[in-house]
Amino acid sequence: MGEKSKKKDKANANGKGGVKPNGAETKAPLVNGKGLPAKPVHPGEIETRRIGKDCDYDKELSRLQIELVKLQEWIRHEHLKVVVLFEGRDAAGKGGAIKRITESLNPRICKVVALGTPTEREKTQWYFQRYVPHLPAAGEMVMFDRSWYNRAGVERVMGFCSDAQYQEFLLTCPEFERMLVRSGIVLIKYWFSVSDAEQERRFQERMTNPTKRWKISPMDLESRKHWADYSRAKDEMFNHTDHKQAPWFVVNAEDKKAARLNVVRHLLSKIPYKDLTPEPIELPPIVKAEYVRPPYQEQHFIPVIYR
Repeated sequence: MGEKSKKKDKANANGKGGVKPNGAETKAPLVNGKGLPAKPVHPGEIETRRIGKDCDYDKELSRLQIELVKLQEWIRHEHLKVVVLFEGRDAAGKGGAIKRITESLNPRICKVVALGTPTEREKTQWYFQRYVPHLPAAGEMVMFDRSWYNRAGVERVMGFCSDAQYQEFLLTCPEFERMLVRSGIVLIKYWFSVSDAEQERRFQERMTNPTKRWKISPMDLESRKHWADYSRAKDEMFNHTDHKQAPWFVVNAEDKKAARLNVVRHLLSKIPYKDLTPEPIELPPIVKAEYVRPPYQEQHFIPVIYR
């Protein structure tokens, strides 16, 4: 074998170039179009992009939000029923992720459900009953900011349910979710994971930021005594409810911006969709018929403080 052939074989083995089946040379793969050789990709491995270096957060988020609009139109067009659950520790970033997903979407199609404490009447119902009315109809996507998994988390740890109620939940929850999936609902479950140190930093920020102070509730303060209990409850919950029909997807939420981009990318990947963006249209001219505006002094205008 000649010297040139040996070099080609060596380059191909190192991922720095190669030979197509027809004998034509291939160029080394590029990283983000910068001409840098990519690392060998193993099965299941994906290329990561560093925010601020390989991509701009705001531009990437804007691009992904356009894709979410396309997904929304596909859901409406195909009459899909989509449910997305957001769970995780307090201050893990669930609300921020939901806000970025929904801010460009039609609230009549993409709805957010964040239920409060159950009423005395609701406490006597079948546990899943108060969640069922919020499930989507055809052409809708519903995002639960916390969900029926409250029973496996806060209710279990804080003693708001009995051992029998808790065990019944672990037994029936997978069956309930399988029923949803069999009915045609696309069910996606996210768990936002954050370290205790980062959670503490975010709590301290909430304590000093007037726009976030409302996020600290008496329950949040009480839960600080039960950090390990919540960890054990989450592990037990996963053992019983991480099933094939509706698996848990864990989101590394240590970096809020990265978590938001990652969860949007993953959500888009879970529902195959097509671009249904309509063709450009021309606005027809406004037809101004004869019209006399009422006197300004007869209307109540707000004070003009800013100009």
